[in-house]
Amino acid sequence: MTHDEIILQLRQQSAERLEQLWRQADQCRRQSVGDAVHLRGLVELSNHCSRRCSYCGISTHNADLTRYRMNADEVLQCARDAVRLGYGTVVLQAGEDPSLTTPWVSALIRRIKDETPLAVTLSLGERSDDELASVREAGADRYLLRFETSNRALFDRIHPPKAGQSSSDRVAILKRMRELGYEVGSGVMIGLPGQTWDDLARDLELFGELDLDMIGVGPWLPHPQTPLARQAAELMAPTEQQVPNTELMTYKVVALARLLCPRANIPSTTALATLNQQGGRELGLQRGANIVMPNLTPLKYRQLYEIYPAKSCLAEEPDVFDAALKARIQLIGRTVGAGRGDSPNISGRRSSGGHADSRKDEEMYRADTLLDAVQDQKERG
Repeated sequence: MTHDEIILQLRQQSAERLEQLWRQADQCRRQSVGDAVHLRGLVELSNHCSRRCSYCGISTHNADLTRYRMNADEVLQCARDAVRLGYGTVVLQAGEDPSLTTPWVSALIRRIKDETPLAVTLSLGERSDDELASVREAGADRYLLRFETSNRALFDRIHPPKAGQSSSDRVAILKRMRELGYEVGSGVMIGLPGQTWDDLARDLELFGELDLDMIGVGPWLPHPQTPLARQAAELMAPTEQQVPNTELMTYKVVALARLLCPRANIPSTTALATLNQQGGRELGLQRGANIVMPNLTPLKYRQLYEIYPAKSCLAEEPDVFDAALKARIQLIGRTVGAGRGDSPNISGRRSSGGHADSRKDEEMYRADTLLDAVQDQKERG
């Protein structure tokens, strides 16, 4: 799939052609990662953040937000809840909180590993090489760090550096995580003011180049307490070039990410459920996704982790949500996954004994999948 072909798919409006894309992505998902939907217990352990990212509701721009930080015992209870509900992974997410020091995070990971069989995924923002190495040694299995956009100028606009520091290079950080043995996850926001079709196509290409094990994408949902929401109109690209931040565009990116990175784990995100509470998650799962991350954050904190407004599932108790989610997964003909749910991508890399062999196999698999998709479109006219 060339760059121009990706753009053509992104701009596709034909209902018939879009149905072909959904079908191809779903078939690719079934063949490459199976029918199991793996559930990850999400714990938003702190909404403190030292960054000034212009799009995020928990950045330092939001002076009206009540801040919180969970203690280790509270996080451990969430991990126990994940085990009780049958999840294989706990995802520890926070802003870039200086109080979440490497020794504290490492001790927390060790406690989770000692008391549970869970895989531990971290999403704690940018960390130094030494910090990443230390928490990996403590037992962290995966790390999620979105590069947000492959357009360097756009990234710098929405993600200014800390005072006295140079602009960060998230792609380099992701590559370092790979060297340290993490399952590496990343992703982008869709429809950022100023994001063009060319940018988004390049984002999708970069997923493959980074050989990602996890890919999380979602629409830019403006938070009124952020600079980007206030300046959006003046920052938009020309109408014919600006990517919309819609539910439909998110499904397109999920489907194309699946076709370009067949063995990656791809979540159907809370943002989709926010845009479409009746069926957003299910449609994401039917268009390439294979992961859902139920929120286990205690209710007294959950509404304060407001990276965007009106986030879904702010008031649902974990047990109630879990029962409803599993029933809805079964209604669309899928099964609930068991175990850790490691990415088949990294499993293949480990069994092959090295990144190079796995990458070669992955490229061959991806080529075969895309050829099948192109042939299917040709046969259907």
